[in-house]
Amino acid sequence: MDKQEILNNLSNAIVEGNEEAAKKSAQQAIDNGLDALKAVDQGLSKGMSVIGDRFETGEVFLPELLMASEAFKAAMEILNPVIEAGKQKVAKLGTFLLATVKGDQHNIGKNILSTVLETNGFDVVDIGIDQSTLNIIEAAKKSNVDFIGLSSVMTTSMPYQKEVIETLKEMGLRDEFFVLVGGGPVSQEWADEIGADGYGDTAVNAVEVAKNLLAQKG
Repeated sequence: MDKQEILNNLSNAIVEGNEEAAKKSAQQAIDNGLDALKAVDQGLSKGMSVIGDRFETGEVFLPELLMASEAFKAAMEILNPVIEAGKQKVAKLGTFLLATVKGDQHNIGKNILSTVLETNGFDVVDIGIDQSTLNIIEAAKKSNVDFIGLSSVMTTSMPYQKEVIETLKEMGLRDEFFVLVGGGPVSQEWADEIGADGYGDTAVNAVEVAKNLLAQKG
């Protein structure tokens, strides 16, 4: 089977909230030698992005969103063992704190990034959703992380990404961490505007940005 067709099937299974189709397509991805992380990033994640956008615009409602989440979990049960096996082969690069900012309850995009980061050699400290600015900064200091990754899936919570960066400056800590931002409504323009160190439009892209920042740091 064509690999792009498998990716499309994975995406469609999420949009349709079809657990059986999600599991079948995930198994086809493995059987056809498709990279498990690519299946997550370019298949499952695309489907979640579509359903997330439709939820934001009122085209679908909570039941459809929950069905999509269950389909995502079903596919990950198939893909996770392959991903976990890959983690053992990678040298550690640094530590990443992940948080969804205050006022935002979304965690799927953040969870996908966590998996991709770990597979690429990063330790991850995930403090969850709806996190206040001070909680994020305190956790980053406590765990002595290299990166702070801020997820925002709603436009109403995006200002809290900016607040974290501004507060780091006020506390004299801005140079201690690389700050990366991401989420559905977030863009490179927004990242530049608020003074973030990087932006990732997909989990895989965010990892590349992080690696480049480490390389520049030397």
